[in-house]
Amino acid sequence: MFGSRKGPAAKSLSDKRSQCLQRVLPFLVASGCRLRQRTWQSWHLHHWMAEFKLAVDENNKATELPLLRICGTVRENPHMRAFWGSTFSFFLAFLGWFALAPLGLEVATSMGRCENQLYPTESNPKRVAYLKYKNISTSEPYCQYGQLKDDGTPTDCADVPSEIANNATATAEEKLKYRPKVLAKCVCTTGTQCNGIIANAGVAAVGSTIFVRIALGTLLERFGPVNVQSGLLTFGAIWVALAATIQEPWQYTAIRATFVGNQFWCSLMFSPNVVGTANATAAGWGNLGGGVTQIFMISVLFNPLVSSGMASDTAWRVSMLIPAVLFVVCAAAIKLLCWDTPTAKRFNVALIGKTKKPSMWDYVEVLKDVRVVVMIFQYSACFGTELAMNNQLATHFRTYFQLPATDAFALAGAFGLMNLFARSLGGITSDVLFKYVGFRGRIWAQFLALFFEAIFLFGFGLVDNSQPWYVALAVLVCFSLFVQMAEGTSYGIVPFMNQQQLAVVSALVGAGGNLGAVIAGFCFYRPINDPLIPFQVHAGYVMFWALLTPFYYWKEHGGMFHGPAVTEEKVVASEPGTAEAADANDIWPNIPVALGNDRENYDSVIAGEAVLSSTKGSHHSKSPGQARSIVSNAFCGPLHLFSCLHGCSRSLPV
Repeated sequence: MFGSRKGPAAKSLSDKRSQCLQRVLPFLVASGCRLRQRTWQSWHLHHWMAEFKLAVDENNKATELPLLRICGTVRENPHMRAFWGSTFSFFLAFLGWFALAPLGLEVATSMGRCENQLYPTESNPKRVAYLKYKNISTSEPYCQYGQLKDDGTPTDCADVPSEIANNATATAEEKLKYRPKVLAKCVCTTGTQCNGIIANAGVAAVGSTIFVRIALGTLLERFGPVNVQSGLLTFGAIWVALAATIQEPWQYTAIRATFVGNQFWCSLMFSPNVVGTANATAAGWGNLGGGVTQIFMISVLFNPLVSSGMASDTAWRVSMLIPAVLFVVCAAAIKLLCWDTPTAKRFNVALIGKTKKPSMWDYVEVLKDVRVVVMIFQYSACFGTELAMNNQLATHFRTYFQLPATDAFALAGAFGLMNLFARSLGGITSDVLFKYVGFRGRIWAQFLALFFEAIFLFGFGLVDNSQPWYVALAVLVCFSLFVQMAEGTSYGIVPFMNQQQLAVVSALVGAGGNLGAVIAGFCFYRPINDPLIPFQVHAGYVMFWALLTPFYYWKEHGGMFHGPAVTEEKVVASEPGTAEAADANDIWPNIPVALGNDRENYDSVIAGEAVLSSTKGSHHSKSPGQARSIVSNAFCGPLHLFSCLHGCSRSLPV
């Protein structure tokens, strides 16, 4: 991952650019072509003279990922700025997105929605949530002498035995049928209204973002990653801050419905040999915010505020303002310090070989590919599972295992903290297998990660509260490892699925993760009135999609059990955005004057009929009456042009 300060590829590219400049300029001048000074200076300074801090390929994408090489201007080091900008925005998005999850019981208490607030034990002693309750730390049940059941459902506590009730030496505590003192401050167990509010808010938080993430495909192509990321952070800051004003359950549900970023940015900046690692590391360390928030919101913010004398109701509200401030700071930094692509401040769809303007029809075209649909649901089975766990685990450990708040959040945080390396490990595994086995290595990495995720999720669903908490933690860590590895292996495949629709594919797959959390919430955890069975059913869902991995097959890449049907040379020559494809089909548009982007226009140039437009962009006209400068046949001879630009056409950005 760590390379030389300026790799040989970067130096070679710079020399090639200089040579091309010296050879192209005389032809331009001799033919009478008029270049606007401003356009020429901007193009020359921003592209030709750039020397990157990272080694790059012919498309100016980094071929290495040196995490600590952050020096240099934005023109010299756009790759690592994009990497860290993406990582920090991911991290803060998750921190703010799940900030209310560890504070759920405090918020429920503030709203007066705990079971023992809505139904005081004095007047409602037979509530099912009370009858089932047992204080694990003291082993004392609410029903001191057992339960009375009807078809397996508790209906009341057993009466006090007569020998104790009539015993004059028995204490008043021993003569109690119900023991409300053993109940937690906020009873919010499965089946209660409180638990339903928290579950609904969690589903709303991930469900609403499905539409946002789908829309991101078009938004990214129109406005670029920098504008989209900074805009979403600013918008999210408003809603995170508004969380401090929650008074009613509907507000809690609505305000948790925010957003999360995407992986399109890193795919623009990093070469295929490291794109899996770059995507996985940026997203993994971003997802780390989902684990950090479990600890940060309680141990760093809430508990110290309460210890200083602040009321709990006020402390959690003040705590919510901190992530909002961090959102605004990060948004400003991304906007001011980062570029969309290695050579341009703003993204243009032509960079990914797309000739049409973004439209909603792009989504229809992409969804016609069954492989994309399988990837969407496989991502729902890994990233969707992580989102579901971020919503469930803290409450599960706090209510089912009845651990103290700080301990419960620490255990739940361990799941998210695995993102520190686990998702990166998935991306690295995908890249390594790709290097030695070919594309089928990426597919096998995906299958194995999902397969073992399902195994350990099922195992976690078998750990009941009669066993020590560390047994659950051990299984949880193994489960978390494979969940996040599967996320990394997924985005090791995504950049190769449909390169011209990369933004749309990335958006749809990302939305699949949120869809998975909604499916888990509504189909597994909400309707099943049991603390463990939902985890087991969820494991079956993951295994089902893992077994559909053989659907991945491309004639140029191969599949799980088959190699590619075409040679590697033909594949490279046909891929949009590669140097070989540019040499064959896209030489002319890389000249720093706007002649258009189609091969037909290039052919007309060769015939001496094209025109040079001095306007900014790619607007052009083939009408001689609209010509502003005629390119002579002498300049446009194919031999002259080919000898000048062959081998370095992609070094001349549009």
